[in-house]
Formats: sequence, structure tokens, C-alpha cells
Amino acid sequence: MPQEMARRNYIFDTIREVFRAFAFEPIETPSLENLSTLMGKYGEEGDKLLFKVLNSGDFMKDVDFSEDYRKVAPRICERGLRYDLTVPFARFVVQHRDQLVFPFRRYQLQPVWRADRPQKGRYREFYQCDADMIGSTSLLNEVELVQMIDLVFAKLGVDVVLKINNRKILAGIADCVQAPDKLVDITVAIDKLDKIGIEGVRAELAERGLSSEQIVALQPVFDLQGTAEQKLEQLATMFAASEVGQKGIEETRSLFGLIAAVQPTCTVELDLTLARGLNYYTGAIFEVKAQGVAIGSICGGGRYDNLTGIFGMPDVSGVGISFGADRIYDVLTELDLFPEGLEQAARVLFVNFGEKEMQYCLQCATQLRRQGIPTLVYPDAAKMKKQMDFANRKGIPYVAFVGETEMDSHTVTIKNMTTGEQTSVPADEIAQHL
Repeated sequence: MPQEMARRNYIFDTIREVFRAFAFEPIETPSLENLSTLMGKYGEEGDKLLFKVLNSGDFMKDVDFSEDYRKVAPRICERGLRYDLTVPFARFVVQHRDQLVFPFRRYQLQPVWRADRPQKGRYREFYQCDADMIGSTSLLNEVELVQMIDLVFAKLGVDVVLKINNRKILAGIADCVQAPDKLVDITVAIDKLDKIGIEGVRAELAERGLSSEQIVALQPVFDLQGTAEQKLEQLATMFAASEVGQKGIEETRSLFGLIAAVQPTCTVELDLTLARGLNYYTGAIFEVKAQGVAIGSICGGGRYDNLTGIFGMPDVSGVGISFGADRIYDVLTELDLFPEGLEQAARVLFVNFGEKEMQYCLQCATQLRRQGIPTLVYPDAAKMKKQMDFANRKGIPYVAFVGETEMDSHTVTIKNMTTGEQTSVPADEIAQHL
């Protein structure tokens, strides 16, 4: 509906304005991607949520129905709807590598699809608003993403908490419990902490093959308290024998130092249980939660070091964030933060008294539209009550009247629909008056 679109566009415009302020460039990618591009990038859970699209033509001709469906599916479904914007972006970078200038900064506002069960905060089709830098390993990129997150939610008036972790720290944790081969299982389980609680995480870790001793050894990670620096100090002791864990601590300590220098207004904290279930993350990871609203993350992202490598362009590091426009919409609705008047299509309505008056109104409306003022001329010479009711129902703040007197004096009578005040205004000063 128009009101919903006006509110959604307010979110898009706010995010796009911030992206442009940081010199990101817009691109678009197709809704459909080859399944070979999408599969295996989002973890076991993600692969299940991919919408697969049947091939055209007689796709069932050579199917043996006694076969396992998992073997049949790749032959009859070669394409799928994109699950996110990051993997298609990596494919785009490789495809256009000779035309891009690196490091390359892109933004993208497009829908994505998940074969999920719809509920509050979870949708089958929803918009993501992504910004990525690729071709640079500098932590300055992560800091700018933090600044963008801070600025977007400040503009929207949402009080948020930005949680940060590092996948190398998670790898160090896996090393500490002597389960480096279980890194993916550990991150997938930990990523569900908010949904299933600590006992649920323990149960899932057991299901995924971790021993009771290994699960107990993970407990100190959940119990760490204090500032980011204090937590990192405690981890440094735990990670004495983990090279990757030490690297994660070093990166995270440097990142928090840079963030302190730019002084964001939002709360920023180190959350060692943050995992981000996507397989392609390799460094810093981010997640944003709205204060006072029971909904999942409304923004997230992280560093990926070799996502383009799977498409034949190795050793190109990137980092990005994704704003979930539909969840942000729900947050702004629940907190009543949308500005008034967003759905207002017209600022002024010219009442239609007849053919001759309508011609005069059209000339005035043309000038107003050229000056950027949304203007309506009522299309029919209907009864005055009907036209005024229309203006009230559409929330149009001003109504303009043109009769014989106004045409003779080259004026327009303008009524303020809020105060009821009527003013005679020269025809060439209407825009200034409004």
C-alpha cells in the first residue's frame, strides 16, 4: 500500500544517503543465480533454505524416481533465487574484474529469498541493503562500516547495540577445546544462543559430535565478563597455543582501538558468542540489535578473505554489512519512529470549478511542479464537499481555489487545512507561500 511504500522508501533513502556519503557505488545483480554459485556458501541450514527453480522444458524426462531426491534435484534445478547479496557480488566482481578499480566499494538494495516459515521478523522475500569494500585488508574498512551503522540508526532514531566478534577467535576457541575440525558445528550452535539458550546450545553441540569434556571446556567463553579489553586479555591466556586465536585477538584489539578513536554514539560491545552462521566469514563479524524491541538482528556482516576464490579469483579480501530493511521497518513501526507526513503524496490540491478555471489551475500547477512541489488538480468539476473530503482523506495540507475573482486579479486563494486560515496569494508567489 502507498503508506507502506512511503515508509519503506524512507528507510531506503536514509540508508542510500549514508552509503553515498562514504563513496560507495551502486550495482545490481540478477534475482536468479546458478545453484552451483549459491550452494555450500551459507552452511547446512542455508542450503536447505535456498529456493530452487525447475529447469525449463521437459525437465522430468530422464528422472529415475527411485533415486534419492538429493541426487535428482541438481539435475532438474540448475538455478535458484539468491539467498543474499554477498555471494552474487563476489561472482559479479570476478566477472567484471577487468572493468573495476580496486579497492572497489559497492552498495546494493535488492530483494532476496529464503524458503523459511514466515513469522515476525522472518520472511520468504525481503530487502537487503548491502555495502561492501573488496580488494583491501585494512581494518579502516571495518571502522567505516561501524561508522555507517552508527549514522544510519542515528538518522532513523533507533537506539542500537552493535556486537562484534572475530571468526579467528572462534577458531581459537575450537583449538582450545581440541576440536578444530568442529569449527563450523561450534559456530552454528553458538549462533543460536539467543534462540535456544545455553542448555539448547549444549544439546546441539552434543548432537554435532562434541564430547561432554569439550562442551564443558567451552563454558569459560560464555562466562567471560568485563570490557572488550578485559575479555581479550583473558582470551590471550586461553589462546597461548592457538596461532589463529592470537591473530583474532590482535585484529579485534586493533579494531576496538580504532572504533574508540571515532567515538560512535551507539553502544559497541565484544560478544564472544556472536558467530554469524554463514560459512564464508573469516575475520571480524558484526550484528546489530535494536534496544527495546523483541526481534532478531536488523543489520549484520563481516570480513570474508577468499569468497571470490571459488569463482577463480583467489586472495581477494572483502568486508561488508547488510541492513535488513523489513526488520528495520518493523522496529520503526513498533517504536513509532516514522516521521509524520511520509505518505503525503500532494502538498496542494487545486479545486476544479469548471473548464475555464481548470485551465488557469493547470498553469499554476505546472509552475509548482517545476519547483518541486507535489501538486494535484482535481480531475472533475465535482461538488465542493466531495473535493474537500478527498483532500482531507488524502491528508493534503493545502487546498487552492480559483474562481472569476482570482482569475481577474491573477491570484489564488489558499486554505490551510489544519488551521482553516484562507489567504489570497499572487499566482507567481504560490510556491513561496507554500
